Amino acid sequence: MTGGERINEFLNEAKVFYLATVADGKPKNRPLGLQILKDDKIYFGVGDFKAVYKQMVANPYVEISATCGDKWLRFYGRVVFEENYALGSAIVAGADFLKAIYNEETGKKLAMFHLEDAVAEIRDMIGNVLEEYKF
Repeated sequence: MTGGERINEFLNEAKVFYLATVADGKPKNRPLGLQILKDDKIYFGVGDFKAVYKQMVANPYVEISATCGDKWLRFYGRVVFEENYALGSAIVAGADFLKAIYNEETGKKLAMFHLEDAVAEIRDMIGNVLEEYKF
């Protein structure tokens, strides 16, 4: 199993994970539940109209965390947004609840990103690193 496959599996099992950014020098954290594995990269999506998008443009270093059973994940690195919205549009096309938000009428788009210069660590509850992957 590749690092991308393993981290994607962990996120699927967790179902909800948290994305931390910085705004005005203060941490901001929010739950996410959308990711897709493509070419061993894990892509995440956020609305291009949301504060979280603007925060990542201003400071591209983020951390994603999740828990699953007695293990937790830290996945941190530099955000790289997709150049076009094709991947986000494909995801929206397959989900009715997203179609209501992201469409031509609203003008809102789902901006997809992955992490580069990144590390993913699966840890036990004491904090010991059990698995580590570099992206």
